[in-house]
Formats: sequence, C-alpha cells, structure tokens
Amino acid sequence: MTVLLALAGAVFYGLSDFVGGLASRRTSAWSVAFLAALGGAVFVLVAGVVRGGDPTGTDFAWGLLAGVGNGFGTAFLYRGLAGGRMGVVAPISAVGAALVPVAVGLVTGERPSALVWVGILAAVPGIWFVSQEPEMDVPGARGGVLDGVLAGLGFGVLFAALGQIPESAGLYPLALNQAVGAVAIVLVALALRVSWVPREAPALWGLLCGALGACATVAFLLATQAGALTVAAVLASLYPAVTILLAAVVLKEPVHRAQAVGLVLCGVAVTLVAAG
Repeated sequence: MTVLLALAGAVFYGLSDFVGGLASRRTSAWSVAFLAALGGAVFVLVAGVVRGGDPTGTDFAWGLLAGVGNGFGTAFLYRGLAGGRMGVVAPISAVGAALVPVAVGLVTGERPSALVWVGILAAVPGIWFVSQEPEMDVPGARGGVLDGVLAGLGFGVLFAALGQIPESAGLYPLALNQAVGAVAIVLVALALRVSWVPREAPALWGLLCGALGACATVAFLLATQAGALTVAAVLASLYPAVTILLAAVVLKEPVHRAQAVGLVLCGVAVTLVAAG
C-alpha cells in the first residue's frame, strides 16, 4: 500500500507541476504559487472536516514545520524559475527532496532491505537526469545551485515532517502546512521584492495546482503512515518523471537523451522498491 500511495503522490505532484508550469508562462510564477498554497489549504481543510481526526499540539507543530519547508522550498524553486535556471534548480531540488527524509528515516531507526537500497540508489540519479533541461544557463548556474539546494532542503523538511504525523491526527495538520506555506511564499516574495499578488486570469490555474498538490500531500502522508518514510519519500520524489511524460504526450515536447535515461532509472527504482 505504501508503494501505491507514494506513486499516487508522485503522479499528483507531477500533474500539479505541469499545470503550474503552463500557468507560469502566462503570468507571475509567484502569484501561481501563492494561489496554489492557498487553494491547497482550503481543499485539505474541507477534506479534514469530512474525515475528522484528533490532532495533538505535537501534530500541529509537525504541520507547522512542514509548512515552513513547503513555502521555503516553493519560493526558491520559483526564484530559480524566474531567473531562468530551472535546468539547474529542478534536479538539485528533487534529489534533495528525496535524500533529506531518507536520512531522517535512517536516524529514526528505519532499515530498508538490500533491494530497496538498490532502488534508492537507482532513483537518485534517475531523478537528477529526468529533471534536467537540455540547455543549462551557465552564467546563472552558481545561483541556480544555491536555489536548488535551498529548495531541496525545504521540500525535504516538508516530507520528513509529514512523516511524523500519525493517522489519528487526521488532515488538519496538513491544512496548517498549506496555510503556512502560503505565508512563507509571500514573505520570501516581499524579501526579494517580486510581485506575488494575483492580477491576471491565468494565475487562477494556481487553484487547480493547489488541489492537485493537496491530493499529492495527502497521498504521501497516508503512505508514510502505512509504511517506511524512506520508501515513501523516494517514490514520491519521482514526480519530475510524470511532468516530463505529460509534456511529451500533451505538448509533444521531445524527451532528450538524459531525460530518457532518467525515466529508465526511475522505472527500475520503482520496480526494485516495490519488490523489496
């Protein structure tokens, strides 16, 4: 069940990034990110009321930390997008999102099987290759590395913190996560002096991104509650492969050699982790 839920999370994250990428070509990426976080908060809150739960103060604290990581990671990912350095930022951030919770899982006592370890070792380069763009912005590469590391740390904290929320808490801590993420995006946008206020119609697509991202986060949370954080985090971090496949099928964008290698490695990783 953990494998299926984590892969569902990857699919929803990939769909969210695909829609968000299209919207960001037509309006401010920051406004799209803000509406995505805000829409996700409303979506999860409604789902939380329906599902119920009995969260403790500790559960909300983990949700708060997850929200800080979520907003922090999204802000620096979008700063890389705005600076034209996604070819550098995306692979670094995606690998960071996988490695940080794996490290946390190991520290907290998880011990994956040998087969799962081989899958993880295949997933890391797979995520890297599949996230790369064919043309790298060399003049901005150094800034892109910094943005990628910071975004990866943020998303890694998001995954690791969500992995500490028990099933009994329900979805209310996730709603807090989304709301805090929206505030963090605004604060970083203000610090960077970029516009985050939605003023154009394409920004409304951010609400769909938020709903898809919320579904992904819920699936990931359920995956960690059903099994190991290390497995759930690695499989959910394969979301760039979904985005690349959608771009190839829907937009007829070519899959470049490095991305094709990454897709194969991602497939191998899924197979090995599922078998393990």
